[in-house]
Amino acid sequence: MKLTDELWAAAEPTYRRILDHPFLLGLADGTLPRAAFRHFVVQDSHYLRDYARALAVCAAKAPGEDEVLAFCNDAVGAIAAEQDMHGEFTAALGGPADGDEAVLPTTRAYTSYLLATAYGGSFAEALGAVLPCYWIYARVGEELARRSSPEPLYAKWIAAYGDEGFQSVVRRVLDLTDRIGEELSAAERRRVVEHFTTTSRYEWMFWDAAWRGETWPV
Repeated sequence: MKLTDELWAAAEPTYRRILDHPFLLGLADGTLPRAAFRHFVVQDSHYLRDYARALAVCAAKAPGEDEVLAFCNDAVGAIAAEQDMHGEFTAALGGPADGDEAVLPTTRAYTSYLLATAYGGSFAEALGAVLPCYWIYARVGEELARRSSPEPLYAKWIAAYGDEGFQSVVRRVLDLTDRIGEELSAAERRRVVEHFTTTSRYEWMFWDAAWRGETWPV
């Protein structure tokens, strides 16, 4: 079995829950409260800064020059998304507000796990941890692009991840995942699946945190 097939089989129940989440249903039909979308955008900006760091670690551990360059470019792209697209969304949602600098519990937990895995694990483990943010967003973008959204702001978010340019980046990472998978021991393969499954769950939790308006309880 290809590694990507094994990974998707492990995470598919979580992905189905993601598609059924009221945040994404509201994004598609335009009923998502703007406060929930704003929460998501602010926390995603924090997330992307650390995601870029995790991608940079992937670049440092990558097996070949092509992979080093690709992950470096992806890290730059994550920062650009945080600065450009999220900047536009924040402006459309009324601009910065008090409290935006706070990294909330789910964001902190997700990025801490991501960075700990990237720094402490092998290249394959790091790849398994960063992969859901590529792959699940591509699948969600592809699914929602069939419907788009009557709300222009939400339609723009959907279009960014349903775009062929993003989809091609994800296909490149999936191809690499399968090439790496051929060389892994059974034990390391299990660790990659565990990291992929864990960060897939964090993806659900991230949208759920925005839907709930998560704050620090104390």
